[in-house]
This record gives sequence, structure tokens and C-alpha cells, in this order.
Amino acid sequence: MVLESISKIIKTQLPAYLKNLPLPDTIGGFARLTVSEWLRLLPLLGILALLGYLTIRPFLPKKQKQRDSLINLKIQKENPKVVNEIDIEDLRTPNVCYCRCWRSKTVGGSMPDKKRENIFCRKTV
Repeated sequence: MVLESISKIIKTQLPAYLKNLPLPDTIGGFARLTVSEWLRLLPLLGILALLGYLTIRPFLPKKQKQRDSLINLKIQKENPKVVNEIDIEDLRTPNVCYCRCWRSKTVGGSMPDKKRENIFCRKTV
């Protein structure tokens, strides 16, 4: 029954649909099509666009796989969790910031010791 339905669609309904499509003879004829004629062309244009995309898809550049969402990529990788303790009283002094460099071994800017994991600097961020 399913194959008979598919056969009927391909042999009778598809040719009748294609025969009744308002395809103009020239490119300028597309500008003169009415809204209802464009709506009748829409399924055919959608199928052609899908087939075109599926044809060129193997030639499109592949997206690079996203790396894992770890933030710390280099520091203390053997530890499951990296935690550092600081004295909260050290943060009370004016113009103190606590910086932790997660992405690389160095911290940008003009910080005094770029290779330390925990950096206390006397500048406002």
C-alpha cells in the first residue's frame, strides 16, 4: 500500500503539479509573478534549495570541535580541584586586587610577577 501511494504521487500527482507551475520563460518574468504564483512555486524552490545545500555540504569547511570547557588548562592539572586560600585581611588595604591567571602561565598588563599563580598587585583593575 505504501509503495502504491508513492508510485501514484510520482507518476500522476508530481507531473500534474510540475505542469501547472507558473514558470516564466525569461528571468524578467519572475518579477511579474503574483503572490499566489510565488506561493505555488515555494515548495519547488524549497526542495531545490535543500538539494543544493546537500550537494555543496561536503565541500563546506568543517567546524572545529570545541575543546572541553575547562578553564584552567595548565596550572595544577593533577589536582581535581584547584583551591587557594588567602587572608581576607590582606584585601582590606586600599587598591588591592586578587588576580588568578587561568588560561595561561602569564597575566597580561603590568603585573609584577607574571609566572606566579596567585598575584597580589597594588593597582586597581
